[in-house]
Amino acid sequence: MRVALFLTCVNDTLYPDTGRAVVKLLTRLGVDVDFPMAQTCCGQAHYNTGYRREAEPLARYFSDVFGEYDAIVTPSGSCGAMVRELYPRMGERARAEGRGDTLAVTLAPVVPKTYELTEFLVDVLGVTDVGAYYPHKVTYHPTCHGLRGLGLGERPLRLLQAVKGLELVELPGADECCGFGGTFALKNPDVSAAMGADKVRNAESTGAEVLCAADNSCLMHIGGTMTRLRTGIRPVHIAEILASTEEEPAV
Repeated sequence: MRVALFLTCVNDTLYPDTGRAVVKLLTRLGVDVDFPMAQTCCGQAHYNTGYRREAEPLARYFSDVFGEYDAIVTPSGSCGAMVRELYPRMGERARAEGRGDTLAVTLAPVVPKTYELTEFLVDVLGVTDVGAYYPHKVTYHPTCHGLRGLGLGERPLRLLQAVKGLELVELPGADECCGFGGTFALKNPDVSAAMGADKVRNAESTGAEVLCAADNSCLMHIGGTMTRLRTGIRPVHIAEILASTEEEPAV
């Protein structure tokens, strides 16, 4: 199986350790991971802000870069949902506008083989115990795209429950949005900040040391709120927890 890591813009720019954790984890599980250096934005930011035509060249380029791989793995529920949910819509919209089937045909190959990390682990590799060790009290926030778009369900929780030393505590109001929403946080800052504060207060009530999620964009928003409220809780991507072992423990 030829597997490509789609790191995403946010992780490449701000959270490169998450990408390293994915490679470390998958390599430990016997997966040969490639990182196509030509990869760039999937077009999500453009599409979600209303620049749908401008997103099309990025989607075409994504298909060119990743089309030959057997699986495309990303540590981002939102970017995974962009490919899986919105690329087909882009193709259908182009067809409905009388622009033919070219876009749909170009994007179709990458849609079914793009996986969020926890999906790939559970559904493709068939594992929930990845040999991880993380001796901390952790609560899990299911991000909106992962929860509603990709339907990740219990997959991340099953992976966390199998981590040696980890105490998993339930997050009250887990299915409520953290308030980030990409450009929503910029266009509606007061509402976004209030939603983030609610999420952080719920996390604080669990007594957890760490709040984890499968998307660093949401963790960036939550983590900023945690810092301002001085909670002492750390935001950590699930990939970094799963990559941690007794021999090479994460901080």
